[in-house]
Amino acid sequence: MEKTNNKGKIIGTVTALIVCVLAFLALSATYVVHQKEYIAVRRFGKIISLAKEPGLYFKTPFIDDTQSISAQIVLYDIPKSDVITKDKKSMIADTYVIWKVVDPVKYIQTLNAIDARAEERIEASVYNATKNAISSMTQDEVIEARGEQLTKLISDEANSDMTGYGIEVVQAQIKALDLPDDNKQAVYERMISERNNIAASYTAQGDAEAQKIHNETDKEVAIVKANAEKDAAVLEAEGESAYMSTLSKAYDTTEKSEFYSYIRGLDAIKKSLVGDNKTLILDKNSELAKILYGNFN
Repeated sequence: MEKTNNKGKIIGTVTALIVCVLAFLALSATYVVHQKEYIAVRRFGKIISLAKEPGLYFKTPFIDDTQSISAQIVLYDIPKSDVITKDKKSMIADTYVIWKVVDPVKYIQTLNAIDARAEERIEASVYNATKNAISSMTQDEVIEARGEQLTKLISDEANSDMTGYGIEVVQAQIKALDLPDDNKQAVYERMISERNNIAASYTAQGDAEAQKIHNETDKEVAIVKANAEKDAAVLEAEGESAYMSTLSKAYDTTEKSEFYSYIRGLDAIKKSLVGDNKTLILDKNSELAKILYGNFN
Protein backbone atom coordinates (compact mmCIF):
# COMPACT_ATOMS: atom_id res chain seq x y z
CA MET A 1 0.00 0.00 0.00
CA GLU A 2 2.84 2.40 0.83
CA LYS A 3 4.55 1.61 -2.49
CA THR A 4 1.35 2.47 -4.34
CA ASN A 5 1.11 5.85 -2.62
CA ASN A 6 4.73 6.67 -3.40
CA LYS A 7 4.18 5.74 -7.02
CA GLY A 8 1.14 8.03 -7.19
CA LYS A 9 3.07 10.91 -5.73
CA ILE A 10 5.86 10.46 -8.25
CA ILE A 11 3.38 10.37 -11.14
CA GLY A 12 1.68 13.51 -9.81
CA THR A 13 4.97 15.33 -9.48
CA VAL A 14 6.06 14.36 -12.99
CA THR A 15 2.71 15.43 -14.39
CA ALA A 16 2.91 18.80 -12.69
CA LEU A 17 6.44 19.24 -13.95
CA ILE A 18 5.38 18.42 -17.51
CA VAL A 19 2.48 20.91 -17.27
CA CYS A 20 4.82 23.62 -16.05
CA VAL A 21 7.29 22.92 -18.86
CA LEU A 22 4.52 22.97 -21.45
CA ALA A 23 3.12 26.22 -20.03
CA PHE A 24 6.57 27.77 -20.07
CA LEU A 25 7.09 26.66 -23.69
CA ALA A 26 3.67 28.06 -24.63
CA LEU A 27 4.50 31.40 -23.06
CA SER A 28 7.90 31.45 -24.75
CA ALA A 29 6.35 30.64 -28.13
CA THR A 30 3.65 33.37 -28.04
CA TYR A 31 3.43 37.11 -27.64
CA VAL A 32 0.60 39.66 -27.54
CA VAL A 33 0.35 42.89 -29.52
CA HIS A 34 -1.76 45.58 -27.84
CA GLN A 35 -3.52 48.62 -29.26
CA LYS A 36 -1.19 51.38 -30.52
CA GLU A 37 1.84 49.12 -30.34
CA TYR A 38 4.29 47.53 -32.75
CA ILE A 39 6.14 44.29 -31.90
CA ALA A 40 9.34 43.44 -33.76
CA VAL A 41 10.54 39.84 -33.61
CA ARG A 42 14.33 39.57 -33.65
CA ARG A 43 16.41 36.45 -34.16
CA PHE A 44 20.05 36.81 -33.24
CA GLY A 45 19.57 40.59 -33.39
CA LYS A 46 18.05 40.61 -36.87
CA ILE A 47 14.42 41.66 -37.39
CA ILE A 48 12.57 38.74 -38.98
CA SER A 49 8.96 39.92 -38.57
CA LEU A 50 6.86 42.86 -37.48
CA ALA A 51 3.37 42.75 -35.99
CA LYS A 52 1.23 45.88 -36.23
CA GLU A 53 -2.29 44.58 -35.57
CA PRO A 54 -3.49 43.73 -32.04
CA GLY A 55 -3.70 40.00 -31.27
CA LEU A 56 -1.84 36.82 -30.25
CA TYR A 57 1.21 35.80 -32.30
CA PHE A 58 3.69 32.89 -32.27
CA LYS A 59 7.48 32.83 -32.32
CA THR A 60 10.27 30.31 -31.91
CA PRO A 61 10.91 29.91 -28.18
CA PHE A 62 14.40 30.53 -26.75
CA ILE A 63 15.59 31.80 -30.15
CA ASP A 64 13.36 34.74 -31.04
CA ASP A 65 13.14 37.90 -28.93
CA THR A 66 10.48 40.60 -29.11
CA GLN A 67 10.87 44.37 -28.95
CA SER A 68 7.93 46.69 -28.30
CA ILE A 69 7.65 50.09 -30.03
CA SER A 70 4.89 52.55 -29.15
CA ALA A 71 2.60 53.61 -32.00
CA GLN A 72 1.01 56.40 -29.96
CA ILE A 73 1.23 60.08 -30.83
CA VAL A 74 3.78 61.78 -28.57
CA LEU A 75 3.87 65.42 -27.46
CA TYR A 76 7.36 66.83 -26.96
CA ASP A 77 7.96 70.35 -25.65
CA ILE A 78 11.15 71.76 -27.14
CA PRO A 79 13.19 74.25 -25.06
CA LYS A 80 13.09 77.91 -26.10
CA SER A 81 15.63 78.96 -28.73
CA ASP A 82 16.89 82.22 -30.25
CA VAL A 83 16.38 82.77 -33.98
CA ILE A 84 17.36 85.64 -36.28
CA THR A 85 15.03 87.16 -38.88
CA LYS A 86 15.96 88.22 -42.39
CA ASP A 87 16.33 91.84 -41.24
CA LYS A 88 18.69 90.73 -38.43
CA LYS A 89 16.16 90.97 -35.60
CA SER A 90 16.42 88.50 -32.73
CA MET A 91 13.33 86.54 -31.65
CA ILE A 92 12.69 83.80 -29.10
CA ALA A 93 10.74 80.75 -30.33
CA ASP A 94 9.01 78.37 -27.89
CA THR A 95 7.94 75.30 -29.88
CA TYR A 96 6.21 71.99 -29.27
CA VAL A 97 6.17 68.91 -31.52
CA ILE A 98 3.63 66.14 -32.06
CA TRP A 99 5.29 63.02 -33.50
CA LYS A 100 4.83 59.28 -33.92
CA VAL A 101 6.63 56.22 -35.24
CA VAL A 102 5.38 55.19 -38.68
CA ASP A 103 8.18 52.82 -39.73
CA PRO A 104 9.25 50.67 -36.75
CA VAL A 105 12.01 48.91 -38.72
CA LYS A 106 13.77 52.18 -39.57
CA TYR A 107 13.15 53.39 -36.03
CA ILE A 108 14.93 50.34 -34.62
CA GLN A 109 17.75 50.36 -37.16
CA THR A 110 18.61 54.05 -36.79
CA LEU A 111 17.73 54.88 -33.17
CA ASN A 112 17.39 51.40 -31.62
CA ALA A 113 13.81 52.42 -30.73
CA ILE A 114 15.03 54.73 -27.96
CA ASP A 115 12.61 57.65 -27.54
CA ALA A 116 15.23 59.90 -25.92
CA ARG A 117 17.45 59.62 -28.99
CA ALA A 118 14.44 60.26 -31.22
CA GLU A 119 13.56 63.45 -29.39
CA GLU A 120 17.16 64.65 -29.61
CA ARG A 121 16.99 64.29 -33.39
CA ILE A 122 13.53 65.87 -33.52
CA GLU A 123 14.68 68.83 -31.44
CA ALA A 124 17.63 69.48 -33.76
CA SER A 125 15.51 69.05 -36.88
CA VAL A 126 12.73 71.36 -35.66
CA TYR A 127 15.24 73.99 -34.53
CA ASN A 128 16.89 73.99 -37.99
CA ALA A 129 13.50 74.16 -39.71
CA THR A 130 12.40 77.04 -37.45
CA LYS A 131 15.68 78.89 -38.02
CA ASN A 132 15.44 78.44 -41.82
CA ALA A 133 11.80 79.57 -41.94
CA ILE A 134 12.28 82.67 -39.77
CA SER A 135 15.60 83.66 -41.36
CA SER A 136 13.82 83.86 -44.74
CA MET A 137 11.36 86.49 -43.45
CA THR A 138 11.54 89.94 -41.95
CA GLN A 139 10.31 90.42 -38.42
CA ASP A 140 7.02 91.90 -39.66
CA GLU A 141 6.55 88.97 -42.05
CA VAL A 142 7.21 86.48 -39.24
CA ILE A 143 4.60 88.14 -37.02
CA GLU A 144 2.11 88.14 -39.90
CA ALA A 145 2.82 84.48 -40.81
CA ARG A 146 2.68 83.10 -37.27
CA GLY A 147 0.03 80.44 -36.95
CA GLU A 148 -0.98 78.08 -39.74
CA GLN A 149 1.47 79.36 -42.38
CA LEU A 150 4.57 79.23 -40.17
CA THR A 151 3.51 75.91 -38.64
CA LYS A 152 3.24 74.32 -42.09
CA LEU A 153 6.67 75.58 -43.16
CA ILE A 154 8.38 74.21 -40.05
CA SER A 155 6.42 70.93 -39.96
CA ASP A 156 7.07 70.11 -43.63
CA GLU A 157 10.83 70.68 -43.39
CA ALA A 158 11.19 68.84 -40.07
CA ASN A 159 9.08 65.94 -41.33
CA SER A 160 11.19 65.50 -44.47
CA ASP A 161 14.31 65.32 -42.29
CA MET A 162 12.85 62.74 -39.86
CA THR A 163 11.45 60.37 -42.49
CA GLY A 164 14.76 58.51 -42.60
CA TYR A 165 14.34 57.62 -38.92
CA GLY A 166 10.87 56.12 -39.39
CA ILE A 167 9.31 59.12 -37.61
CA GLU A 168 6.51 61.40 -38.78
CA VAL A 169 6.37 64.95 -37.43
CA VAL A 170 2.62 65.43 -37.31
CA GLN A 171 2.91 69.07 -36.28
CA ALA A 172 5.66 71.41 -35.15
CA GLN A 173 4.06 74.61 -33.89
CA ILE A 174 5.44 77.72 -32.25
CA LYS A 175 3.30 78.23 -29.16
CA ALA A 176 5.03 81.52 -28.26
CA LEU A 177 7.11 83.85 -30.41
CA ASP A 178 8.53 86.64 -28.30
CA LEU A 179 11.06 89.42 -28.55
CA PRO A 180 14.14 89.93 -26.40
CA ASP A 181 13.61 92.49 -23.65
CA ASP A 182 16.10 94.94 -25.17
CA ASN A 183 14.09 95.59 -28.35
CA LYS A 184 10.59 94.53 -27.31
CA GLN A 185 9.49 98.04 -26.34
CA ALA A 186 10.82 99.56 -29.58
CA VAL A 187 8.89 97.03 -31.66
CA TYR A 188 5.71 97.62 -29.66
CA GLU A 189 6.02 101.39 -30.16
CA ARG A 190 6.56 100.93 -33.90
CA MET A 191 3.55 98.62 -34.15
CA ILE A 192 1.43 101.13 -32.22
CA SER A 193 2.59 103.92 -34.56
CA GLU A 194 1.71 101.83 -37.61
CA ARG A 195 -1.75 101.05 -36.23
CA ASN A 196 -2.28 104.74 -35.45
CA ASN A 197 -1.34 105.64 -39.03
CA ILE A 198 -3.80 103.07 -40.34
CA ALA A 199 -6.50 104.43 -38.03
CA ALA A 200 -5.76 108.00 -39.18
CA SER A 201 -6.03 106.88 -42.80
CA TYR A 202 -9.42 105.28 -42.13
CA THR A 203 -10.55 108.43 -40.30
CA ALA A 204 -9.48 110.64 -43.21
CA GLN A 205 -11.33 108.41 -45.67
CA GLY A 206 -14.40 108.54 -43.46
CA ASP A 207 -14.24 112.34 -43.21
CA ALA A 208 -13.89 112.63 -46.98
CA GLU A 209 -16.90 110.37 -47.53
CA ALA A 210 -18.89 112.31 -44.92
CA GLN A 211 -18.05 115.65 -46.61
CA LYS A 212 -19.02 114.20 -49.98
CA ILE A 213 -22.37 113.04 -48.59
CA HIS A 214 -22.83 116.44 -46.89
CA ASN A 215 -22.17 118.31 -50.15
CA GLU A 216 -24.53 116.08 -52.11
CA THR A 217 -27.20 116.57 -49.46
CA ASP A 218 -26.77 120.38 -49.50
CA LYS A 219 -27.03 120.31 -53.28
CA GLU A 220 -30.22 118.25 -53.17
CA VAL A 221 -31.67 120.54 -50.48
CA ALA A 222 -30.85 123.64 -52.56
CA ILE A 223 -32.49 122.11 -55.63
CA VAL A 224 -35.60 121.11 -53.68
CA LYS A 225 -35.78 124.56 -52.05
CA ALA A 226 -35.35 126.35 -55.40
CA ASN A 227 -38.06 124.24 -57.00
CA ALA A 228 -40.34 124.89 -54.02
CA GLU A 229 -39.74 128.65 -54.21
CA LYS A 230 -40.37 128.56 -57.93
CA ASP A 231 -43.62 126.67 -57.43
CA ALA A 232 -44.60 129.08 -54.63
CA ALA A 233 -43.92 132.09 -56.85
CA VAL A 234 -46.01 130.57 -59.61
CA LEU A 235 -48.85 129.85 -57.16
CA GLU A 236 -48.58 133.37 -55.70
CA ALA A 237 -48.71 134.92 -59.15
CA GLU A 238 -51.67 132.80 -60.06
CA GLY A 239 -53.34 133.80 -56.78
CA GLU A 240 -52.68 137.51 -57.42
CA SER A 241 -54.04 137.14 -60.92
CA ALA A 242 -57.16 135.38 -59.62
CA TYR A 243 -57.52 138.05 -56.92
CA MET A 244 -57.28 140.93 -59.39
CA SER A 245 -59.67 139.19 -61.72
CA THR A 246 -62.17 138.68 -58.90
CA LEU A 247 -61.69 142.25 -57.71
CA SER A 248 -62.23 143.72 -61.13
CA LYS A 249 -65.41 141.73 -61.51
CA ALA A 250 -66.62 142.79 -58.05
CA TYR A 251 -66.21 146.53 -58.88
CA ASP A 252 -66.94 146.63 -62.57
CA THR A 253 -69.84 149.11 -62.16
CA THR A 254 -69.97 152.77 -60.93
CA GLU A 255 -72.06 151.89 -57.88
CA LYS A 256 -69.71 149.09 -56.84
CA SER A 257 -66.71 151.31 -57.38
CA GLU A 258 -68.12 154.17 -55.28
CA PHE A 259 -69.04 151.72 -52.51
CA TYR A 260 -65.54 150.29 -52.59
CA SER A 261 -64.08 153.82 -52.31
CA TYR A 262 -66.40 154.55 -49.42
CA ILE A 263 -65.32 151.41 -47.54
CA ARG A 264 -61.66 152.15 -48.23
CA GLY A 265 -62.15 155.68 -46.84
CA LEU A 266 -63.73 154.40 -43.66
CA ASP A 267 -60.93 151.93 -43.17
CA ALA A 268 -58.40 154.76 -43.57
CA ILE A 269 -60.20 156.91 -40.98
CA LYS A 270 -60.33 153.97 -38.56
CA LYS A 271 -56.62 153.34 -38.89
CA SER A 272 -55.85 157.05 -38.36
CA LEU A 273 -57.84 157.40 -35.16
CA VAL A 274 -55.62 155.36 -32.86
CA GLY A 275 -53.97 156.28 -29.57
CA ASP A 276 -54.50 159.67 -27.99
CA ASN A 277 -54.42 161.57 -31.29
CA LYS A 278 -58.07 161.92 -32.44
CA THR A 279 -57.56 164.88 -34.81
CA LEU A 280 -57.83 164.61 -38.59
CA ILE A 281 -56.65 167.42 -40.90
CA LEU A 282 -58.16 166.90 -44.32
CA ASP A 283 -58.33 168.83 -47.52
CA LYS A 284 -61.87 169.73 -48.30
CA ASN A 285 -61.61 168.15 -51.69
CA SER A 286 -60.22 164.86 -50.34
CA GLU A 287 -62.26 161.72 -50.54
CA LEU A 288 -62.29 161.38 -46.73
CA ALA A 289 -63.73 164.91 -46.35
CA LYS A 290 -66.41 164.07 -48.84
CA ILE A 291 -67.30 160.97 -46.86
CA LEU A 292 -67.51 162.89 -43.59
CA TYR A 293 -69.67 165.56 -45.17
CA GLY A 294 -71.75 162.97 -46.89
CA ASN A 295 -70.83 164.28 -50.28
CA PHE A 296 -70.29 161.29 -52.59
CA ASN A 297 -70.58 163.24 -55.83
